[in-house]
Amino acid sequence: MSLSSTLHPDGVVEIVIDRPPVNALAVADWFALARLLDEAGADPEARVVVLRAEGRGFNAGVDIKEMQQSQGFDALIGANRGCYAAFKAVYECDVPVVAAVNGYCLGGGIGLVGNADVIVASDDASFGLPEVERGALGAATHLARLVPAHKMRAMVYTATRASAQELHAWGSVLQVVSRTELRDAAMSVARDIAAKSPAVIRAAKACLNGIDPVDVNRSYRFEQGFTFELNLAGEGDRARDRFVRDGATENE
Repeated sequence: MSLSSTLHPDGVVEIVIDRPPVNALAVADWFALARLLDEAGADPEARVVVLRAEGRGFNAGVDIKEMQQSQGFDALIGANRGCYAAFKAVYECDVPVVAAVNGYCLGGGIGLVGNADVIVASDDASFGLPEVERGALGAATHLARLVPAHKMRAMVYTATRASAQELHAWGSVLQVVSRTELRDAAMSVARDIAAKSPAVIRAAKACLNGIDPVDVNRSYRFEQGFTFELNLAGEGDRARDRFVRDGATENE
């Protein structure tokens, strides 16, 4: 199982990522996640979404091994388009999205969480963009919604991570709890939202998106252009081949 979606009687839609070993999503998974989010927003019974994961970490980004096993640029283009669709679906979901982050949140995980409305994290959660070490760029748009501007730049250049406690201090993470309490904490926030008028909450989501100072969809698409340029220059393949050859796992 990679993804599942459950509508609870209280109007909370629980979408779960579960793709062992590290929750790195294949191209088809990104598009499937986008569809689940779109369907949740379109369901009149849905009032809020909780996006969470099973396993060692929330999300390790794209499945690099799948990409390197493919010929030509199809997998890269698919990953670009799939991530764009999934991040956009989080942001444009008609109801608020509460992200529950456990363990590592890397690469594409930053895109999902950075576009969420509310973030709850476990006390062992960490957030980062290892993209420069993979010969790519992307999701700085979303990291900039989580950390201060110069911290974001340092994290992009060095591929270092920030802790859940740091993000809580900056105000982007609402709560930090133990891993065993994470699902309950996220569901509690979601139920609080679900108890409000559905019409008002949907209007609030549209209103808040409308006053955002940055067009996250356009900004991320701009970043993706540099990833494709780097791949054409050979930087992407070299970095990904090294990653696969060294037997690295995305949750280091």
